[in-house]
Amino acid sequence: MKFTRFMAFGIPLFIAFLLFIPYKHVIIFSFEDQGKLVAYFPLKKEKEFKIKYTHSIHLTDVLESYRLSDKQIEQTELAYNDFAVGMPSNAEGEEVFVEKDGTYFIKNMNRNFAYIDLRVGQVRANHRLIYDEKTYTLADYIKPGTWVRISSERISLWEQLKGVKISG
Repeated sequence: MKFTRFMAFGIPLFIAFLLFIPYKHVIIFSFEDQGKLVAYFPLKKEKEFKIKYTHSIHLTDVLESYRLSDKQIEQTELAYNDFAVGMPSNAEGEEVFVEKDGTYFIKNMNRNFAYIDLRVGQVRANHRLIYDEKTYTLADYIKPGTWVRISSERISLWEQLKGVKISG
């Protein structure tokens, strides 16, 4: 009798636990500021990623480097080739400005964000996520023009089933 009761209540409870408890650390792309999952990128051991895009005015690539914790995104470096509109001309505080082979770097950045808002480029931006030396074009997974909020979170199996997995 006890075993039957366990089977009737314990197994469904165990399945619910497996489905709804957040356990997988991911880079999450949610719709605007509404929290609706659009896509996610599963993390392995590596906690660093980059976002590369073509700047809309000077049409050169910009590379932003980030490091993740459970709930924060820390920008660690910025690399670009042109001082045109929208690009910094020097480092701030403890940051270090370096020029190497025509590329400008701001290193030693320690800028922390709970999230990053991004509109996936429709024409020129060609936003790409770089993780573990592999490049993923965001427009292949997220409709161009969509405003997404990028954050570092843990998601459940149920949430994984609802979103689009970005991977090779």
